[in-house]
Amino acid sequence: MADADDVRRIALGLAGVEEIDSAGFDFRVGGKGFVWSYPDREGGRRVIRTDVAVLYVGDEAEKQALLLGEPGIFFTAPGYDGWAVVMCRLEKVGVRRLRELVTDAWRMRAPELDAR
Repeated sequence: MADADDVRRIALGLAGVEEIDSAGFDFRVGGKGFVWSYPDREGGRRVIRTDVAVLYVGDEAEKQALLLGEPGIFFTAPGYDGWAVVMCRLEKVGVRRLRELVTDAWRMRAPELDAR
């Protein structure tokens, strides 16, 4: 089971990453977001959920593959239609899998950099 601390540790272990000040977590490389906390809506107000990571996946095909292949882990929301991102329930993934997901997201946003 992974959590927000695991996201932070993994993301900050990658080259060129900066953490943006946020109520949860928000990581960018080269000014491009690759993993951040899910901004949910509850009762008409915005609530930052650190138990869910929004991950950049590169394209619609990858997004659909994750959503259809592992619906217990990944989901989306109407506000993300047309975006190449999925939401990941952190309590449903292990740290090893989270590392792969975060590293892949980072790699797609910063292909010229090498992971540490």
